[in-house]
Amino acid sequence: MIHTKSEELYKKALQLFPGGVNSPVRAFKSVGGTPIFIEKGKGSKIYDVDGNEYIDYCASWGPLILGHAHPDIINAAYQAMMNGTSFGAPTKLENQLAELILNHHPYIEKIRFVSSGTEAVMSAIRLARAYTGKNKIIKFEGCYHGHSDSLLVKAGSGLVTFGQSSSAGVPKEIVQHTIVLQLDDESAVQKAFEEFGNDIAAIIIEPIPANNGLLLQRKEYLQFLRDITKQHNCLLIFDEVISGFRVGFTGAAGYYNISPDIITFGKIIGGGFPVGAYAASKEIMRMVSPEGPMYQAGTLSGNPVAMAAGYAQLSRCLEDNFYTTLEEKTKTLIDGILQVKPEVLPFKIFSIGSIFWIAFAEREYIRSANEIDANSMNYFRTLYHALLKNGVYLGPSGYEVGFLSAVHTNEDIERTVLAFEKAFKEMLVES
Repeated sequence: MIHTKSEELYKKALQLFPGGVNSPVRAFKSVGGTPIFIEKGKGSKIYDVDGNEYIDYCASWGPLILGHAHPDIINAAYQAMMNGTSFGAPTKLENQLAELILNHHPYIEKIRFVSSGTEAVMSAIRLARAYTGKNKIIKFEGCYHGHSDSLLVKAGSGLVTFGQSSSAGVPKEIVQHTIVLQLDDESAVQKAFEEFGNDIAAIIIEPIPANNGLLLQRKEYLQFLRDITKQHNCLLIFDEVISGFRVGFTGAAGYYNISPDIITFGKIIGGGFPVGAYAASKEIMRMVSPEGPMYQAGTLSGNPVAMAAGYAQLSRCLEDNFYTTLEEKTKTLIDGILQVKPEVLPFKIFSIGSIFWIAFAEREYIRSANEIDANSMNYFRTLYHALLKNGVYLGPSGYEVGFLSAVHTNEDIERTVLAFEKAFKEMLVES
C-alpha cells in the first residue's frame, strides 16, 4: 500500500500539534511508522487519504457498534442538525434517550449526560465523595478512567500505595487521596480498608478492563468488591465507558449481575458523537446540582445531535438477538485466526462479547497489568504492520483491544483470517 498523502499530512501535522496528533495513541509510537490519515468510513470499512481500504476493528475505540456512517444514525443526526446544533437549553431529545436507557437498564434510576467519558468519571468521583463525605478513592493498575488529574496515577512500590502521578503537571497533592492496587488481589483491598477504611469514598474499576489489554476479572472478585464496599459504607463505581452497551445493553453490570452504586458511560450512547454519562439510584443522584450540593455542569451536555444519534443507535441495540449475533461473529473470527496461527508463536486471543484482545503470551489468562510481558509488544508491532499491509486496521498498540460491529460480514471475517495467515507467515520469515 502507498501512504504518500498520509506521510505528507503527518509532516504538516507535526508543525501544528504536539507529536502531530490530538490524542497520543494515534501517533503510532507503539508500533512505529506514520499514522494513517482516514478520509471516510462506511459500514465495516475505513478508507485513508491515499485510497486504501481497511476492514476496521478499532471502531473509533468501540462506540461504533453499528459500523461507520450507519444510515439510521446519519439521518437522525441530520434531522437534529437541521433544527440547530446546540442550544444550552433542554430539548425533548434528552428525555427520549434517557427514557430509552433507564427503561431497559435496571441497575440505574437517574442519569446525567456530559460530553466525554473522562468528564463522566470525574463527575462520578465527585459524586461519591459528596454522597459519602469521605475523601479517598481506590483504583486499580491497568484500569484507565480518563485524563482527570486524580486518576492519572500508577501504582507505587508497596502492597497498598498512594498513587504516583503518571503525567507531568499533576501535583502530588492532587493524587494523595488516590490508592492504587493491583487487580485480582482481595488481600490488597482488605489491607487498604484496614488502613484507610473510614475515609474511603469509593472503589472505581473497569469491571471489564479493556484499556490495558483485556484483563477479564473473576465474577467472584467483582462480587467481593461489591460486598466490601457495602461493609464499609462506601460506593462501588463501574466505569463502563467501554463495556457499557457493548457486551450487552446492561453492560458488565448485567453480564455479571452485580449492581454497582454508580455507572459511567461513553460515546456509544451518542452513536460516536462526543458524549458521556453517569448514572445511579435516585437517592445518590439527588446530590447532583441543581437538586443537591454537588456541582457539575456543561454547555454541551445533552447536545441534541448526540442525543438523536444515540437514540438511533441504542434502539437498534435493543433488537432481538443483537448481542448474541455479534458475539457469534466475534467467536467465528477468533476461531478462524487461531486455526491459522503457527504452533511456534506464543499467541492468545482473549474476548468477551464483541471485544477481543490479541496477546503474544503463553498464559491461559491475564487478569492484572503486571502479568503482561512488555517484550511481547515487539511481536505485535510486526503483526500490526503486516495486517495493515493486507487491509486490516486495529488500534495501533498491543495494549489496545479490538471491536466487531453489527455490519462486519462473513466475507470481512474470511478476509481478516486470510490477512492474519499472511501476517503470521511474514512474522516467521522475519524471525
